[in-house]
Amino acid sequence: MVLSRPGGVSKVMTARDADAAFVTAEVLAGSADEEDEAARRRSRKDMKVSAILHSEYPVRFWDADLGPGQPRIFAVEQGEDKGAGRPPTVDATAPLVLRNLTPDAGPRLREAETVVSPDGKTIYSSYTKPLARADSRSILVAIDVASGSRKVLLDHEGMSYFPGPVSPDGRTLVVVSESDSTPRRAPEIKMHLLDVSGAAGNASGLQPLAHDWDRWPKPAAWLPDGSGILVTADDDGASPVFRISVPSAAAEVGVTRLTQDAAAYSDVVASPEGRSAYALRSSYQFPAEAVKIDLATGETTRLPAPAERPSCPGRLERIAATARDGSRVPAYLALPGGASADNPAPLLLWIHGGPLGSWNAWTWRWNPWLLTAKGYAVLLPDPALSTGYGQSHIQRGWGSWGKAPFTDLMAVTDAAVARPDIDETRTAAMGGSFGGYMANWVAGNTDRFKAVVTHASLWALDQFGPTTDASQYWLKEMTEEMALENSPHLHVGNISTPMLVIHGDKDYRVPIGEGLRLWYELLSKSRLAADQDGQTPHRFLYFPDENHWVLQPQHAKVWYQVVEWFLARNVLGQETDLPAELGI
Repeated sequence: MVLSRPGGVSKVMTARDADAAFVTAEVLAGSADEEDEAARRRSRKDMKVSAILHSEYPVRFWDADLGPGQPRIFAVEQGEDKGAGRPPTVDATAPLVLRNLTPDAGPRLREAETVVSPDGKTIYSSYTKPLARADSRSILVAIDVASGSRKVLLDHEGMSYFPGPVSPDGRTLVVVSESDSTPRRAPEIKMHLLDVSGAAGNASGLQPLAHDWDRWPKPAAWLPDGSGILVTADDDGASPVFRISVPSAAAEVGVTRLTQDAAAYSDVVASPEGRSAYALRSSYQFPAEAVKIDLATGETTRLPAPAERPSCPGRLERIAATARDGSRVPAYLALPGGASADNPAPLLLWIHGGPLGSWNAWTWRWNPWLLTAKGYAVLLPDPALSTGYGQSHIQRGWGSWGKAPFTDLMAVTDAAVARPDIDETRTAAMGGSFGGYMANWVAGNTDRFKAVVTHASLWALDQFGPTTDASQYWLKEMTEEMALENSPHLHVGNISTPMLVIHGDKDYRVPIGEGLRLWYELLSKSRLAADQDGQTPHRFLYFPDENHWVLQPQHAKVWYQVVEWFLARNVLGQETDLPAELGI
């Protein structure tokens, strides 16, 4: 143990070329120092006070109540060694103290992205700027470590800025910009280089980087010689590592794909000599593993690990369909080992969340192989709004969720069931979050599926907009008229498919009111409403202490077991046992 404090520590950062360390941590805004902080927290706990008085928006985030603690950035420094002269012990450590670099930050550092310059003298951070009507955007600030003074580097209306890595010489900062969305226009994410050497550290030194590249980049690391930057980006069912040369080192800004496999890479770092990079890699065939990437050839080597890759019960294929407007709709198809023309497999359409995302990386929460092991084929499409296919693929579904995303899903389902190894008479649709929204929309707009599973789903968009934890973003995405036009609850009278509704009470992104209203309206207004004895084929799996994700291990097991039971009953016509833990 080298450091402990009552409010905990959320992030540790170090300078690459200096003996300097920093942490982000929450403080009670009225605390005079760490001792006062500890006393105030102790008092709240002893008096059983959980109340929080807010003056700004938001008040919740995903599954956490914001406040009363507020985030701050601290420099970690050497304290006075009061034990000098005493014999050392095995666990003796030098005392450390924290110096608050952002005492007047208020809640502005919530969700902040923060990087440290190589010399440890400057911290670059996104900073939430509150705006009128409960809106906000992220600006870019530089914090001087010696004085704690703060300088605004980038602040433009309609744009948010986030810091990427700092160049090895400390003179250039990679900046990611995200434009505000509007009901008619999706956001755009771009990279820039910002000269932060001396007086040039302002907007006038902002230089576009690879703006002609039609992908949403995630900058990871500079090459040690400053000649380029390693980035990842969703790209056609993968998330490869790319190298982008910088203008000062090349006549033209070039984007080169380094990794050639259909895998998703993250946590990329460059080796000190610049010949290799290290990263985590996963795909729908294996969970995350550490790898070494040869930067000259792109060859990737799996590093020693405590376990081998798990054996997946089936095979993975890449398929595609053509949408109504001629666009390509790609998908992964996970097939059970025995699927064939003589033994066609029932099909599960899985719709991803986001909606700005892609099925390209391993997940333990929505893992297709647990269902292929039961004999199902699992279809994982990237319809309109998915990332990795260019800005136009996102724009196709923007503000009209019930149109191109829905017809794309139906087109790729048609392509899948046309295969001889798929049984088109036994199909189900499933999704979570935005995928749950789409599952609800599917249920009200087609009766082609035998069952629908909807998890943490949006149901009534007029209700959802003002109650989600980030209404300021949602209300930029659709007008009231667009939300009404795309709201699944208006189609409840058409629903003739048994639905399994799943929701956690601690879900703040899609509040529990969505699940409660969906459940009531299914039982009171759908074509499969409860009969005179109160019986219904619909089911509601409720988790009082889970959030947007079901994270507790036993609850994760119950989630899969109930889903398997519901699918077996409605898709396969089989009766199986529910988990005994439900007490039914």
